Amino acid sequence: QVQLVESGGGLVQAGGSLRLSCVASGRAFSTFAVGWFRQAPGKEREFVSALSWSGSRPYYIDSVKGRFTISKDNAKNTVYLQMNSLKPEDTAVYYCALDNRPYYSDYDVRYFTSWGQGTQVTVSS
Repeated sequence: QVQLVESGGGLVQAGGSLRLSCVASGRAFSTFAVGWFRQAPGKEREFVSALSWSGSRPYYIDSVKGRFTISKDNAKNTVYLQMNSLKPEDTAVYYCALDNRPYYSDYDVRYFTSWGQGTQVTVSS
């Protein structure tokens, strides 16, 4: 049974920073790609960032490039999303998700089938 637990969300002023964490049990980030998604009220879920099983090929949606950084610590089975220069439009519930295909490096949202419960990020203007 795969479990993902996110933490690190909160309320921050525009221009501030937060670091989200996602700890996995039951499956290793060293074997599977991991992604961060977000969903704002009334909007569709958005694929924000991802990192391959090898830690290469980081992906970022255009709106967060240069501001967000994804990383992981395999020893702790934890993935991070460092979010800097936050904007009110970054406000959303952020979820981490795990690709169910071992050793794949192409990102296909259909295969992110294990999800955490989400952590709320609110950026005030």
